[in-house]
Amino acid sequence: MGAAAAVAIMRRREREVVDDFRAAGAISPATAQSYNAIGLGESMAIRRLHDRAVIRESAPGLWYLDEEVWTAVNRTRRRVAFSMLALVLLLFAGFAMGLIKR
Repeated sequence: MGAAAAVAIMRRREREVVDDFRAAGAISPATAQSYNAIGLGESMAIRRLHDRAVIRESAPGLWYLDEEVWTAVNRTRRRVAFSMLALVLLLFAGFAMGLIKR
């Protein structure tokens, strides 16, 4: 499996976790729930979301989804992807122009 496929799978799993939090109604400190109540166990997706403060602990063992942070994370990911695409296109254009001049 390639790196791009692994990234796509991880992002899909993160979206599934976010959807599980939304479905359980755990979207604020007041409505926080345990992973068991939401139907989740420990996973890499949960650790990644926790590390990015998308999933926050309101009280010991009670977790909720911070929608604003999730939106910001997605916005940042799109910006990085767009920047990488722009860089590749610029490099390609520069390479093509170099070949045409010869």
